[in-house]
Amino acid sequence: MFPVLLLIAAAIGALLLYLYRAESRLLLPWVPDASARLFAQRPLPPPLDDTFLSSPTYTLPLRTRGRDVVDARGRRFKLSSVNWYGASDELFVPGGLDVKHRDEIARIVRAMGFNSVRLPYADELVLRNPVVPPHLLAANPDLAGRRAMDVLEAVVDALTRAGIAVIVNNHITSATWCCGADPCDAGWANDHLPAVLCRVRQTEDEWIEHWEEVMRRFVGNPLVVGADLRNEVRGVWGTMTWDRWATAAERAGNRLLAMNPDWLIIVGGTESQNDLTGVARRPVVLDLPDRVVYSAHVYSWSGWGSIGGRYAQRTYASFVQSMRKNWAYLVEGDIAPVWVGEFGAPATPGQGDANYWRNLMRYLKAIDADFGYWAINPRKPKDDEKESYSLVEDDWATPVLDYRMKDMTELIRAGAEEGGSEGER
Repeated sequence: MFPVLLLIAAAIGALLLYLYRAESRLLLPWVPDASARLFAQRPLPPPLDDTFLSSPTYTLPLRTRGRDVVDARGRRFKLSSVNWYGASDELFVPGGLDVKHRDEIARIVRAMGFNSVRLPYADELVLRNPVVPPHLLAANPDLAGRRAMDVLEAVVDALTRAGIAVIVNNHITSATWCCGADPCDAGWANDHLPAVLCRVRQTEDEWIEHWEEVMRRFVGNPLVVGADLRNEVRGVWGTMTWDRWATAAERAGNRLLAMNPDWLIIVGGTESQNDLTGVARRPVVLDLPDRVVYSAHVYSWSGWGSIGGRYAQRTYASFVQSMRKNWAYLVEGDIAPVWVGEFGAPATPGQGDANYWRNLMRYLKAIDADFGYWAINPRKPKDDEKESYSLVEDDWATPVLDYRMKDMTELIRAGAEEGGSEGER
């Protein structure tokens, strides 16, 4: 018996040693290749003006057709987006308004080539709508004394004046950094949980009413093009079913389309927005056709718990297999648009982050995907912590010209010539 126990202990020890070494290799520093280093030494390429909705080459409204978002004449509008967070966090205000005027931030977003912005908010912002402290608006003194909803509206107006399309996103219930293990924020409604658990409590009806209150401000703004209904639904410990979420999304989407029939309704996958497999048997069907865009999030840690492991450690073939299973079958099969609304990587990645990034960029370029990088912000709201994923410096004016911006520039331009002709992708 003792030799058997000894063998088992040795096997467990060997496995733990193997896992430790594998994880250590993922953390080893990565050195950018020559093309990324060269990109960093040159000025940022000018934006492609005809990829913006403000260009005369586009005619609103937007609709969906097969795998694409298209304008009224059938010209593809590729969502080349960046996330600008803050209104979903504890301070209730998009980041950077203490550093730069919102018009200047909008200009740098456009100069970087992004034609759209995903702008998250928290339900708590709608419920409380507090006056934003003046120090958070130091570079926007005209907003001093205004409430959080007014500031959010002013930011949207600045972006759309610059010709940038806006997708509003309901990110979280309680205003805080998303997404932790708190079951109260794991879905759009939490009234099924004991009241003592949830600091901010809401029903599904209240969630929809919050959406209506936010979007009412933008009914007359044609460059507010969509509503991203909820960030990373997952239920309690990953128990959210697709059928339950799709039904709620239909209710919310139809209510919003009754306010403005030209909005796109964006529905993310379950399992923290990784899983859209349920669409194959049960698509989201709204009262108005050609309005549904699906959304997936892909990070280096995504895929944990699966046989293939996290995306940081996968081969390209394994990574593509997972993408096709989870969401890309909708794009490759010309079934429905999928906007990869969140992904990102640190400025100084390890080998695992770099492996994930290479695989993701190779695949997104190959299928010419709609995308949204997380995020532009150089600082997280709470404790002013440095945001390692940022694409601008602390001045909110200087782009970080590294391997990520190189790939963003290439991704923005992927398929631009093919998509430029009227009525074609």
